[in-house]
Amino acid sequence: MVKKALLGQLSDTDIRLLRVFKTVAECGGFSAAELELNINRSTISRHIKDLELRLGVTLCQRGRGGFSLTPEGRHIYDAGLRMLASIDEFRAEVDDVHRRLTGTLSLAIFDKTVTNPNAFVDKSLRLFDDMAPDVDIEIYVEPINEIERAVMDGRFHIGIIPGHRTSTSLDYIPLYDEQMYLYCGKQHALFQEKTSAISKKKIQACKYAGLGYHSPNMEIGRQLEMQRKATAYDQEAIAHLILSGRYVGYLPDHYAKSFIEQGLMRAIGEKTFQYRCQFNAIIRHAPKPSRVTQTFLQALIKSHSHN
Repeated sequence: MVKKALLGQLSDTDIRLLRVFKTVAECGGFSAAELELNINRSTISRHIKDLELRLGVTLCQRGRGGFSLTPEGRHIYDAGLRMLASIDEFRAEVDDVHRRLTGTLSLAIFDKTVTNPNAFVDKSLRLFDDMAPDVDIEIYVEPINEIERAVMDGRFHIGIIPGHRTSTSLDYIPLYDEQMYLYCGKQHALFQEKTSAISKKKIQACKYAGLGYHSPNMEIGRQLEMQRKATAYDQEAIAHLILSGRYVGYLPDHYAKSFIEQGLMRAIGEKTFQYRCQFNAIIRHAPKPSRVTQTFLQALIKSHSHN
């Protein structure tokens, strides 16, 4: 028998319960959420049970088999993220009325960019802190597709990603670029070969490790007819596959530099098997971004305009 939802108008209590559920889901269970929420497991369990009664659905399974979200719980989690983001956006709008820069800025960045000499996100953060010292910052490192989706949903205020396609739901602001080369590991068959002896066909015959979502990496792999035999979801995973000596894969030159200096990797086919990425800041096209978001965007643009 399906339980009937008791949820009528959304109350402050409902919002508080949803925030508890969000934390539990992201921590992966009640025990892990104790420290984050600073409340004990029995209280957390009671809050989740109250929310389940309010919504008329079972949100999660907990017991000897471990913690997991039910399909309904996953749906409520995603919807709750959008709703909580809207509430935070409303609070930011209220702060705008009072001309105060407060609240939280959520920033998402594609992985392995901190060593890029062309990236000045650190300088942007320092400048932003001078401009808005009362704003808290959340920084996430996520795949490109997740950053795009979350910016569209309002969960992230700003994303920084390599350009690969455009959406009418997003605005794009160019920041910096990145050089990508194809690498093999020390144990790979091509590592000891002379550059002149490594033909395009030899490289195309290698097992290729590529990213598993739409990206410049995926596009160039297809264009060059690489034979994908391993799929990764961040560039550190690709580095592991390269270091195994069984795969070739693309990495940013600044990230691969330390591996090359240690004699663990080398670039191959540099003339053909390389590409450059343009990194952009992305924000939602609508609604208009809050003053906090606009201020950080100004800091990003200023930090990258003279370099």
